[in-house]
Order: sequence, then structure tokens, then C-alpha cells
Amino acid sequence: MKENIFNLRNDLRGKLNPFRYEHTISVSFTSAALAMCYGADLSKAELAGLLHDCAKHYKDEEIIKKCTRESILLTDDERKAPAVLHAKYGAWLAVHKYHVKDEEVINAIRWHTTGRPKMTLLEKIVFTADYIEPRRDRAEDLPFVRSLAFKDLDECVYQILKGTLKYLEGKGSFVDSVSKEAYAYYKQVHDEKKGEKE
Repeated sequence: MKENIFNLRNDLRGKLNPFRYEHTISVSFTSAALAMCYGADLSKAELAGLLHDCAKHYKDEEIIKKCTRESILLTDDERKAPAVLHAKYGAWLAVHKYHVKDEEVINAIRWHTTGRPKMTLLEKIVFTADYIEPRRDRAEDLPFVRSLAFKDLDECVYQILKGTLKYLEGKGSFVDSVSKEAYAYYKQVHDEKKGEKE
């Protein structure tokens, strides 16, 4: 496994620009740290974090063409918000190029941009790591979200989705319906926890 990780890093270093590569390594390490915290499989978290942006070096138009060529079904929402498509094509690459067979890892790559309702522990870990890794510095709520990440993962996912939707809607950007569904689900989890405390 370790040898494979080193080979994957070398492959990705040759494909991704330096900034994206550094982000990738940071997400991999942050995923591993969260896995330690929550008792998830360390190797799976490191691998999913490493491959989460493996399709990011392609432009949106290229990814749409590649998905069409490989008969990867695209929703209307994905065509309207193509920035999320690197996750879907990345999951395909994980299987067909990097020979990943583990469904948990593949799904963690697949859902790291939009999230989805009822994410698995590994999916939540990679989704969160992508947002909080040390190279990130743009989101105003980062200190708060980072403090939550190692205390309450569901609440952290809720806060990330809440902030992301607010940011996208503020810009007038199209929001994928899966992200809205994920937000609604984790808002309900948040509200139920809040109700229990009151």
C-alpha cells in the first residue's frame, strides 16, 4: 500500500499544477488525521484524499467530452455546474486508471464536491478535508469549521454546506440539487441535535 501511495504521488505530481498538487497532499494528510480521530480506515482515507482531485487538471469542457465518450451519465445539474464534474470523472479514473476497487474510496472521491445525504464516514472525512486542509485560506469561517472538524463531523459537514450554498447563491452561481439535498439532510441532523440539547 505504501509503495502504491508513493507511485500515485509521483504520477499526480506530473499532472497537477504545483498549487493543486500541494492541495492534494494536504487533503490526503488531513483525511488521514480525521480518520485517526473518528476510527475510519487510515489507508482508505489517505488514498481517497490523494485521488480526490485526480481529474482536476482537465478543463470542464474536456471532462464533459470524456464523460460522454466513456458513457458516464451526466445530469442537467452537472451540465449547469460543470465545476463539480471532476469528482465524477475522478471516480471513474480511480477505477479505470488507478485500479481502485474499494467502493468506499470511489464514493468518497465521487461525492467530495457536492456532498450527499447520509454520507458514509469516509465520504464525510474527504468532503471535510477538502475544505479545511491547511493550504485553504479563502473561506471566512475556516477557523470555526476547522475547530469543529475534530469534534463533531456531522455539524462540520452542515456548516461547510451552509457556507458553500450561501457563497454560491451570493455569487448568483447555479447550485447542484444534490448539494441542496445534502444541506437539507445535515440541517435536519443539526436541528435534531440542537433540540436534544434544549
